[in-house]
Amino acid sequence: MRNSPNGITEIVLGLDARNPAEGPLRFAFDCAQLRGVRLRVVHAWRFPSCAAELPFGVPEEDRAAWEDHEVQLLSDALRPWREKHPEVHVLEDVRLLPPADALVRQSSDASLVVMGRHHDGELGTVASEVLRDGPGPVTVVPA
Repeated sequence: MRNSPNGITEIVLGLDARNPAEGPLRFAFDCAQLRGVRLRVVHAWRFPSCAAELPFGVPEEDRAAWEDHEVQLLSDALRPWREKHPEVHVLEDVRLLPPADALVRQSSDASLVVMGRHHDGELGTVASEVLRDGPGPVTVVPA
């Protein structure tokens, strides 16, 4: 990865792999391609609701299976974008954290964070938290 002339070294995209929004994906891939920098795509997930019913916590094999499923969801969501932008180095980052926490933590070294906005124009809780707590610039793109 090289540093771009304007100092951007990494772009972080927050993505819901279950419902990937085209606007933020297009914006993030285009920015990374134009600047010649890595694109880190962060997908946050939580345990399924059935995990709360387990009497002794979540067995490691269940956790691993659920995480493998989340990794596959993200990979599938990014496949067409990687094909359109083969020159963009993409780092897939799956985190067992609330979405805002995952983005704030993973964006500490990023020069730009890209997020989607609800179709109704509202920012939503995650975008509001990242704008408030994030360490750097945030771009909110219509979904």
